[in-house]
Amino acid sequence: MSNLKALFKKYWHIVFVLYFPIYMAAFVALEKKSFDNYTFMHCAIDDMIPFCRFFIVPYILWFAYMAVFLVFFFFYSREEFISYAWYLITGMSICLIIYAVWPSKLDLRPETLEGNDIFTVLVNMIYSTDTPTNVCPSIHCLNSFATHIAISKCDYFKKRPVIRYASALLVVLICLSTMFLKQHSFIDVVCAVILGAFLYLIIYSRYSIITLRSRKRTAIFSSTLH
Repeated sequence: MSNLKALFKKYWHIVFVLYFPIYMAAFVALEKKSFDNYTFMHCAIDDMIPFCRFFIVPYILWFAYMAVFLVFFFFYSREEFISYAWYLITGMSICLIIYAVWPSKLDLRPETLEGNDIFTVLVNMIYSTDTPTNVCPSIHCLNSFATHIAISKCDYFKKRPVIRYASALLVVLICLSTMFLKQHSFIDVVCAVILGAFLYLIIYSRYSIITLRSRKRTAIFSSTLH
């Protein structure tokens, strides 16, 4: 029992992970719901961007990118993990509210996508599991920004510029992939950038309320477990 208490004391921030199944349930529910007032996201820049199946590579790398750094920050620094988690949770929650209040949709995907190569197969797999609805802002892009910001703010990576530069490059490729695969409009990406900048100010700024409260709660919670 004492070992369990010590383990929870060390890793109590796992409670933030409980949000993700709640988010997935809400997202799936919105995906299944049919709205009568969809806004179709489209602009002239979308017509200038050709479909390119090879961008499925950075698009799929997003899943590994998110998973690796979530695990890293969880074990590396509770304080940094909490800031990162708040960014993700707040951002995804805002997106879900926007999707429910202002449902958006795409009509950019190619009518037919034929081929047996691995890239085409993977794109078809994504198309079959992810409907072209609830697209603005792009959560794919928003969470990529969150991860790169967390990396950039982390002391461990400040001494490892190669990882920071690689992360920045991957984020750019991920954002491009959402447009080249016609998963998102250019508008969706811009809205994600705007939301991401807003979240940066309220979470990572020097006087961020969320960061200050998280530090205070961490101190209080840790002291009660002694």
